[in-house]
Amino acid sequence: MDILRTVDECQRAARLIAAFASEHPNGEHIAPHSHPRAQLIHTLTGVMTVTCAEGSWVVPTGRAVWMPPEVEHAIRIAGDVSMRTLFVGPDARSDLPVTCEVIEISPFLREALVEATAIPLDYAPGGRDERVMELILDEITAAPRLHMHVPLPRDRRLMRLCEVMIADPSAPVTLEGLAAKVHVSGRTLARMFHRELGMSFGAWLRRMRLLLSLPRLAAGATVLEVALEHGYDSPSAFTAMFRRELGLPPNLYVKTRG
Repeated sequence: MDILRTVDECQRAARLIAAFASEHPNGEHIAPHSHPRAQLIHTLTGVMTVTCAEGSWVVPTGRAVWMPPEVEHAIRIAGDVSMRTLFVGPDARSDLPVTCEVIEISPFLREALVEATAIPLDYAPGGRDERVMELILDEITAAPRLHMHVPLPRDRRLMRLCEVMIADPSAPVTLEGLAAKVHVSGRTLARMFHRELGMSFGAWLRRMRLLLSLPRLAAGATVLEVALEHGYDSPSAFTAMFRRELGLPPNLYVKTRG
């Protein structure tokens, strides 16, 4: 595998599709940046949180986030992350996603992405290497999309409230209490959540706490620790919510996505 390949080399590659392998330690923060090519950012291990102006996407092991070209984003690493990134030129295909989204990575697509990192950047047109790259794009368009997104509002008042809840997800909050902080009624704040974020306050709060819990689980925190850190009175309450939303208990979720 060509582990000496750099991101800049992938951006300058003559072919429209290029792949890159990189390793990132627990706690690393990749500062805001953008690329002229779209990216599929996949993790073989650990959890990434990818943030841009539209919101935050939590990417556990076995998932990937699609990032359109020229979208500024930052990445936080939880657990040691083995990242595999596919860079796709804007003229590669017309059926690729145009917004940020998290997708399921099948075992087949995972192995194809790993293989792609060993393909030369100047692979011959019409040959086996090009067919592998095109097959990966086929799989990306067909892959299931996942609700791993915490949307963020444009309204400054609502943004301040969301930032406070994200900074301390264990703090008890109520709609009426939050509304008082920005001098509106609870009913008005509820409408603001629906208008700005497309979901209710309760649904946003559950989604935020759920997705923030994944990096902590990946870093080795116990279910008890994570439950208390994210506003739940007991591990059983947190586990019930986690299983209802993601289909598995928290102690199995990250492991089974490797």
